[in-house]
Amino acid sequence: MFTGIIEASGKIISQQKEGSNIHFTVASGISNELKMDQSVSHDGVCLTVVKAGNGSHTVTAVEETLQRSNLKFRKEGDELNLERSMLLNGRLDGHFVQGHIDEIAICKEIENRDGSWIITFKIRKEKNQLIVEKGSVAINGVSLTVLKPSKKKFSVAVIPYTYANTNFYYLKSGDAVNIEYDVLGKYVKRAFSTRTK
Repeated sequence: MFTGIIEASGKIISQQKEGSNIHFTVASGISNELKMDQSVSHDGVCLTVVKAGNGSHTVTAVEETLQRSNLKFRKEGDELNLERSMLLNGRLDGHFVQGHIDEIAICKEIENRDGSWIITFKIRKEKNQLIVEKGSVAINGVSLTVLKPSKKKFSVAVIPYTYANTNFYYLKSGDAVNIEYDVLGKYVKRAFSTRTK
């Protein structure tokens, strides 16, 4: 379980394909603190550390993960948002994030608002019930607040600190991002859908 508050930026320094899986080796400021079997969010995807040391760590993305996330588009040199799993004795500064990607969304527009940014994303129509005004959403692992949701899109406001300290800094129109909808909303939607059957 994560909070959507990014700890560090990591750079992909190598990728190795093995069958339908890809091993990503990432260099970051927290890599030396990681241990085998730890869960770490990489752009919102919960992945298990299989190797760590010398300023880098390695994780493996299986076929299902690659199909559901933007990791299949990642290449050497790309920056990833990193977050270790939350501590039970810590503050929940973002919201409950599982690290399970619901879908890939496409960045449609980035609007500079004189020091902050309004970023708009296109989503699938059937997912619009999971997006509510002022609700929470995780984008590339970052906990953000929803603005102006509609049938096929929604926006978020990004403050300068978040913009400068996440890979939103490199985001451009047409890019694919990982979306995880609020888990509470998913359970509510499931409960109501079973009642109507």
